[in-house]
Amino acid sequence: MSQDLRNQAEWLAGEGYLALAPDLFRGRGRVACMISVMRDVRAGRGRSFDEIEAARVWLEAREDCTGRIGVIGYCMGGGFALLLAAGRGFAVSSVNYGTAPKDAYTASFLRGACPIVGSYGGKDRSLRGAADRLDRALTAAGVEHDVKEYPNAGHSFLNDHEGAGDKTPLPFAVLEPVFGILSPGSGYHEESARDARRRILAFFEAHLKP
Repeated sequence: MSQDLRNQAEWLAGEGYLALAPDLFRGRGRVACMISVMRDVRAGRGRSFDEIEAARVWLEAREDCTGRIGVIGYCMGGGFALLLAAGRGFAVSSVNYGTAPKDAYTASFLRGACPIVGSYGGKDRSLRGAADRLDRALTAAGVEHDVKEYPNAGHSFLNDHEGAGDKTPLPFAVLEPVFGILSPGSGYHEESARDARRRILAFFEAHLKP
């Protein structure tokens, strides 16, 4: 549960939303936990999805909740946000450089999905062409959406881990130098992040606020 994640929740809470950040990594070793969560993403089910559903139900039952709930995620969390968009009870989804199985980026998977706002970095080699694939799939599926690729941003451009003072967990500390070579320019990009946050808030306001 990083400080950056807490900051993301505080940002949304500051805009007047109930914001809940479930800790999907609790109670397990870091490496085993990452493997387990990635397995859930590939399968589209498992403990991670159960915990997200528990969080959604808990929010829905609160007296100060309108009953309309959105989901937002970054990187692997963005993959969850995409996988949860169809038939999972969410009113809107914010998918930020979502790492998900290829079939999640198809019209057949996304047909009947809630409205989606998506943000991607043009320098993100790990998700090259993903923004265009998502845009075309959502258009074909008839789902309301706003998908944008930021040419000067890389992967994780909305996550300011350094500014939040987060320490890089061991698995990522090993992989980050390699990932940095594969995806130059990854990390926080203020100009792109500012515009993405503006779009996310506008989309949430349209689909969540009474």
